[in-house]
Amino acid sequence: MATTLGVQRIQPAYRQVSDQLRDKILRGELPPGARLPNETDLSSLFGVSRSTVREALRVLSSQNLVTTTRGVDGGTFVARPEPEQVADYLEASLGLLSTSEDVNVTQLLEFRRILEVPAAELAAERASEDDLEVLRDSLRAEADGRSGSAAFEGHRAFHQTVLDACGNPLLEMVTRPIFRTLRTRFLRDQAPPTFWGEVHDDHARIVDRIENGDVGGAGQAMRDHLDAIALTYERIDRHRIAPGQ
Repeated sequence: MATTLGVQRIQPAYRQVSDQLRDKILRGELPPGARLPNETDLSSLFGVSRSTVREALRVLSSQNLVTTTRGVDGGTFVARPEPEQVADYLEASLGLLSTSEDVNVTQLLEFRRILEVPAAELAAERASEDDLEVLRDSLRAEADGRSGSAAFEGHRAFHQTVLDACGNPLLEMVTRPIFRTLRTRFLRDQAPPTFWGEVHDDHARIVDRIENGDVGGAGQAMRDHLDAIALTYERIDRHRIAPGQ
């Protein structure tokens, strides 16, 4: 009978190669734009076949860590990160997690509070007149009485503008996939008729606090708004899981 030693299985050679290269990229030892050694040199460095190196590079490419070009000046290069690619990757991952029920709507909304309450406070400190005018335009568009998907897009655009006004692009990049996941999964057209009017009133209060540079008030208005809409999201989620109840 075999004895359990608690050992870790040795990974396939291509995985060991890709893991080492990935670690060097993430540590900055191989910065964006750096050319990797060619396949022959890499196979010699790692003591593996060229086919193993090619498979390792395919893994890194699938993770958007390297790109390969052909021609005289071609080769494999460390990718330069693009915010849109990062947002798309986060959206896909969040979508899979939410579909598998590993992440629920309450957790997604809690994450929004963590990000958007401080963002509203920063917007009250930093918003330019152009930012304020865009926020006012968002409010005017919401007043048109849209519903369903169009109303959700207006809601998303408003929050996007608040995030833009805070002056930190990382907040916008991380939050955008959450909006997309909520829109895809939680069928916003099921919101009651009064919902979007209440959303508009909440947004007006947030804009008022931001316009007046009221840092604490802007954060509290955003917190109150997110707490209020959470009730509708959670109701829709319960109906989605147990229709007819």
